[in-house]
Amino acid sequence: MSSTESRAFGLIIVGDEILSGKRTDKHMARVIELLGTRGLSLSWAEYVGDDPARITAALRRAFAGSDIVFSTGGIGATPDDHTRQCAAAALGVPLALHPEAAELIRERMQDTAREQGVPYEPDRADNVHRLNMGVFPQGASIIPNPYNKIPGFSVHDVHFVPGFPVMAWPMVEWVLDQRYAPLHREVAIAERSLIVFGAMEASLTPLMEAVEREFSGIKVFSLPSVDHPKYGRHIELGVKGETRQLEPAYARLKQGVSDFGASIGAELVR
Repeated sequence: MSSTESRAFGLIIVGDEILSGKRTDKHMARVIELLGTRGLSLSWAEYVGDDPARITAALRRAFAGSDIVFSTGGIGATPDDHTRQCAAAALGVPLALHPEAAELIRERMQDTAREQGVPYEPDRADNVHRLNMGVFPQGASIIPNPYNKIPGFSVHDVHFVPGFPVMAWPMVEWVLDQRYAPLHREVAIAERSLIVFGAMEASLTPLMEAVEREFSGIKVFSLPSVDHPKYGRHIELGVKGETRQLEPAYARLKQGVSDFGASIGAELVR
């Protein structure tokens, strides 16, 4: 498996309810947190509505790339759930009932029947339909779901979990720890930045480029603001990366700002 320097993590969030504003996305912030506690970071995220053509296109890009990608939502068995079918289309493989997924779904149906005090009827139409939640692209492996046993699935480095946070987040954690433990960093990614007054981004660009050249693995960022409620017009200028490189890179950046003659305000640590 390749090193963290050559792998990136992406997130695809599927669902009309997010784009319409009916629900607020919580997945991206949580995935960033789950990655961060393992010394990793999210490189990109994409929101896609319940449109099969768009979902298929997004997944085709994910399968074609080298990134590790999580996809949330749309893996159920209702008419507006398209992700399983789109994943198969993007891969060019058929859908098939996964034997282990089928067994877990049957276990869940039996558990539900016991909880309700009714007999388990495996051939009842609604129970037969529920098995569709275990129909995955051929060759997929399952992701355990500790909440209700209904699994997600993985194909290569693309991992599919439900849209419900209570299910999705433990499943993402399981994938990170079971599949990608060698990628975890003991040294976490951190940020240091300072508020700069009296300078333009263009004039600070040579300094930013110099810091990135001098400190391998460090990224410099610039966040200008014209109407900040506390600082007014300013630039937040900072560095992020592994902590062992962070302090010397930050010192170099701060000295460069001072040499430029700009005013330095608050200093921030994240």
